[in-house]
Amino acid sequence: MPLKFALTLLLALATVFSIHLGILYYMELPLFENRMVLAYVVNLALAVIIFFVLHRYRVKFQNALGFLFMGGSFLKFIAFFLMFYPAYKDDGKIQGIEFAAFFIPYVVALIFETIQTSKMLNGLQKPKD
Repeated sequence: MPLKFALTLLLALATVFSIHLGILYYMELPLFENRMVLAYVVNLALAVIIFFVLHRYRVKFQNALGFLFMGGSFLKFIAFFLMFYPAYKDDGKIQGIEFAAFFIPYVVALIFETIQTSKMLNGLQKPKD
């Protein structure tokens, strides 16, 4: 299940990345600016790590998986503020294109994580007789 998640997320982010580049190209904006590649890679890596951890401890910490999931989201925010925010804030403001460079892969990864974590939690629940 974790490997399937990683491959599916990789495919989804690669597709979204291609569309993102296509839109930037169409709008005649710089293609690889604003740490866009790093944003996609970091979001992929963090999402896969978080999901692997959740999957690994799904039985042992079944009642705390929601908190572990939220901790993973917190980890992503820390990554944003350490790796992206200073560069985006260099000119005194965060532009929409800078925000999109990080936020688009973040949202895609978050949606995949949420869906798969929900499926995993539903699979852990045993029907009552």
